[in-house]
Amino acid sequence: MHIGLIGGIGVAATIAYYRRLTAAMAARGKRLELTIAHAEVQDLARNNAADDRAAQAAIYARLIDRLKAAGAECAAITSIGGHFCYAETQALSSLPLVSAVAPLDEHFAAAGLRRVGLLGVEGVLRSRLYGALRRTEAVIPHDIGAVGAAYRETAISGACDEARRAFFFAEGRKLIDAGAEAVILAGTDLGLAFDGRDAGYPVIDALDIHVDLLARIAAGETALTRGEAA
Repeated sequence: MHIGLIGGIGVAATIAYYRRLTAAMAARGKRLELTIAHAEVQDLARNNAADDRAAQAAIYARLIDRLKAAGAECAAITSIGGHFCYAETQALSSLPLVSAVAPLDEHFAAAGLRRVGLLGVEGVLRSRLYGALRRTEAVIPHDIGAVGAAYRETAISGACDEARRAFFFAEGRKLIDAGAEAVILAGTDLGLAFDGRDAGYPVIDALDIHVDLLARIAAGETALTRGEAA
């Protein structure tokens, strides 16, 4: 199946999706049919901060139309923070959407996780991942404003300096100390801080779970359903 990605939100996350999807399909011995439409991270940051779901959904809908015209058979938003307007986007979308949030609850439950810590943008943290965790309890940082601000700086710049990396690692440790069994990178640009590094505690990248689902859809191993929830 031809996969369509809304990328650019941010660029580093899009590159990670591209790299990991190609590797997943190569491991299967199958070709990847993929088109990426570029969205502006500054538009997303502004609309997310204002909770302007209609404006961001309209941007996504135009990009999804472009993906469809290029032959894509489904679409995915490459930002968990960018899922804040998922329902509004779904209502406008000319293609089925593959959520990055929907698979997480099942994945955590299957792994036997009872409590997980979340790192990401403020909306993701306040909503405890948009209320999608039903079988696993979410632990969130005490200062979600500081974590969200550090995440936005990382996503917009496409880089993570040592000071921000140390901050994210320390915030993750606080979540573990508060009873989380693993820290979830609930922001697709957090790989800039954590990839290839030992945080000293279990870390699960939500991006990997989304990529796994997209690869299974692309390979025809999993059926695509139109009515997927956020």
